[in-house]
Amino acid sequence: MPSSNWHGNDLRPPVGVEFSFRSDNEWFSIILACKSSFISGGDQRMIPDVSQHGSAETTEWKPVENTPVIMFDRVSKSYGRINAMNSVSLGISGGVTGILGMNGAGKSTLFKLMMGKIKPSSGAIRLFGTDPWKNPAPYSRVGFVPEHEKMYDWMTAFEFVTTFARLHGMTREEASKEATRVLSFVSLGDVMHKRIGQFSKGMRQRVKIAHALVNDPELIILDEPLQGCDPLARTTIMNVIKELGAMGRTVLVSSHILHEIERITEQIVILHRGRILALGNSHAIREMLDQHPHKIELECDEPRKLAKSMLAIDEVTGMSFSSPTKLLIETQHLGEVHKKLPSTIIESGSTVTAIDNPDDDLQSILMYLTGGAL
Repeated sequence: MPSSNWHGNDLRPPVGVEFSFRSDNEWFSIILACKSSFISGGDQRMIPDVSQHGSAETTEWKPVENTPVIMFDRVSKSYGRINAMNSVSLGISGGVTGILGMNGAGKSTLFKLMMGKIKPSSGAIRLFGTDPWKNPAPYSRVGFVPEHEKMYDWMTAFEFVTTFARLHGMTREEASKEATRVLSFVSLGDVMHKRIGQFSKGMRQRVKIAHALVNDPELIILDEPLQGCDPLARTTIMNVIKELGAMGRTVLVSSHILHEIERITEQIVILHRGRILALGNSHAIREMLDQHPHKIELECDEPRKLAKSMLAIDEVTGMSFSSPTKLLIETQHLGEVHKKLPSTIIESGSTVTAIDNPDDDLQSILMYLTGGAL
């Protein structure tokens, strides 16, 4: 799988330029409004694909070579006195990148800024090297899966995705072919002619992903795609995301669950209160986190007997009994202790039925990175 490339930049914030869309075809203007309401569920503006229909107040667009697919340079977004995004700078190209953060961290705001749904208060945003507020054409290369949905239950999955293919300027034959392709890609080919109202949460999520892929985008943005899905659906969606990354697409996927993102990608960005706390390879971030105390909880039949054997591990700094059948170990060298656990457990003669890292979640990591100031 291609790894993400992270870039610095020296861009200066340009003056934001509003654009207006003009079309001689009133019917198409109505369809554009429908295109926004189908998925976003609100009256927020969806930037149209001007490569197929109408015209925009913009110059001819060509992608800038050797630039990040997405570039933020000191981007901030404020709502009155509330700072939703605070001087964020990053550049991403290729592969899958996980955007991690608790609720309210700024994940959805980041995606809305990328999609042109809201305008930055300051800073510069570039898509494929182009300022989308001066030229919206790069959005024709983007697929977006929002967290919330507004789909029509009376439509079949095939009808729903075909409608969006037509909105991208495809003929009926092309739209039918592409809808079949992307629905099969997300493992819905055998049920694509069933009504969406009959689908589970996981199946509905896959319909949303299929709709975002119908224009064969180079950048795919998925806001909490695993939320509310059953285990089988989560695995299917994870495999779809990984396959897209392996195909060379740039994929951004947000979540508030660390282990889910680590199953998909090694490149992560951790957001907190509209700021970037950490970014880069998950292994490097974990090495940094290994400098603070960790806990390992072992469920066993004889915890006191096991505790005596654990004294032989130099990296163990403390132990306690969290219940009559559980031993809690403290260490600053999590990896080393995990390496020595199997042989130590065998030598103790104890039967261990479960091993857990209770502080190995996103909230614990944020507590460490923020010094406890969540």
